Amino acid sequence: MKLHYSAASPFVRKVSAVALHHGIALDRVDTNPHASPPHLLVDNPLSKVPTLVLDNGMVLPDSPLICEYLDSIGTAAKLFPAAGPPRWEALRLAALAEGMLTASVLRRGLSLQPAEEARAGMMERQKAAVARTLDQLEQEPLPAALNIGVVGLVCALGYLDFRFSADDWRAKRPGLAAYFAAQSENPIFARTVPQG
Repeated sequence: MKLHYSAASPFVRKVSAVALHHGIALDRVDTNPHASPPHLLVDNPLSKVPTLVLDNGMVLPDSPLICEYLDSIGTAAKLFPAAGPPRWEALRLAALAEGMLTASVLRRGLSLQPAEEARAGMMERQKAAVARTLDQLEQEPLPAALNIGVVGLVCALGYLDFRFSADDWRAKRPGLAAYFAAQSENPIFARTVPQG
């Protein structure tokens, strides 16, 4: 398995710790996600580390997902409890830690440049990541059946409409636009459209 990583990333550290816990070897590819190198963008249009490429070619683009995958194939004591209160307690703590890491990394990135340059640079980097991901999703077959990925995708596309409607993400992505329109008819989405 190939891991795009940066030695300073706390998200990479978390994945590395889980891999070490289970004795799983990873082929590390040193990557600067802020430079959006082509070798990373091929695997992850979000230009984020860690990104894990499985031996079968499937790409896992996020540290919580990678950690759960590694735990599922590892043979040491499981880090993700199977069910019940212990699972929700572990996931709750993991979500709080993930939020702190995200906020801290964003704060660090903004601190490295003058305020206006940092803000503009960070906004452009995030906008480009979203655009690349939309382009990739336009090319992929999307699930017909409802699952947590579909829920996340519809909510993300709805948020783009809600906060960034001037960007018109649909213009170059007719397949994704049609998929979103069809999924949006589901009452769970129709009744939860952002307001305000």
